[in-house]
Amino acid sequence: MSRNARAAGAWRWLPLAPATVLLLLFLAGPIGYCVWIAFTDAQLTGASGADFVGLDNFRRAFADEDFRNAVWLTLVFTVVSAVLGQNTLGLALAGLMRAASRPVRTLTGALVITAWVLPEIVAAFLLYAFFRREGTLNAVLDQLHLPSQNWLFTLPILAVSFANVWRGTAFSMLVYSAALAEIPRDVTEAAAVDGAGGVRRLRYITLPMLRRSIGTTLMLNTLSTLSVFGLIWAMTRGGPGSRSQTLPVFMYDQAFLKSLIGYGTAVALLLLLVGSLFSVVYLRLLKVEV
Repeated sequence: MSRNARAAGAWRWLPLAPATVLLLLFLAGPIGYCVWIAFTDAQLTGASGADFVGLDNFRRAFADEDFRNAVWLTLVFTVVSAVLGQNTLGLALAGLMRAASRPVRTLTGALVITAWVLPEIVAAFLLYAFFRREGTLNAVLDQLHLPSQNWLFTLPILAVSFANVWRGTAFSMLVYSAALAEIPRDVTEAAAVDGAGGVRRLRYITLPMLRRSIGTTLMLNTLSTLSVFGLIWAMTRGGPGSRSQTLPVFMYDQAFLKSLIGYGTAVALLLLLVGSLFSVVYLRLLKVEV
């Protein structure tokens, strides 16, 4: 390569230099510092120095029953609220809205999107008022003469999962609405003329044509759900006991309430690893051609 060609190539990369510097400064820098802290015994109180302890924090995590419980609850919360809840409900709402009249689409879209644009803490308090012992849900059940209970005590992980579904379904609905609009109507109409029912059209036409949208939506929903903290903290604080203590709540408890910054940061890196594994799986699915 000639000298002039190398110089021209360097000039083409010059506009990216400011963005690269900012990424290294505000993203790579903090991540690198967190990786270092995860291998130390750093404490928030400063009672001891940040001495290097190697893999001790990670060994402690895998030997900690509370950590294993948090991993299990995180998987339950993610599968129930993101993979099954938001994804399935969003697709169902998008399909129903496509077949509904314009006023119904407008009203439904406004109601669902309102829950999405609410600040997380506001949504958490609304759902807390809905599920608490003297809340809206039990008031309705009492009027119907059905058994009521303290949902935040008896089924806390399902209560916060429902709250996350209620708040986050709008994103899936919008993605699937846009994807469904790209499916030619003559394809589905031709299948109906050939005698294919609604279920067969969904299985053999709609879902295959939505495969890439489904993979993208699942990945984004999963990653955002893995990091949910404020919603759970405001509703249950991870309780009762540790029955709704997902990994973000467990990490906060260890790092800031018990002042174990090194251990809490190690848990954060393990949570990052879980998110990376989900991303790899979804990205492999996205490579499959429709």
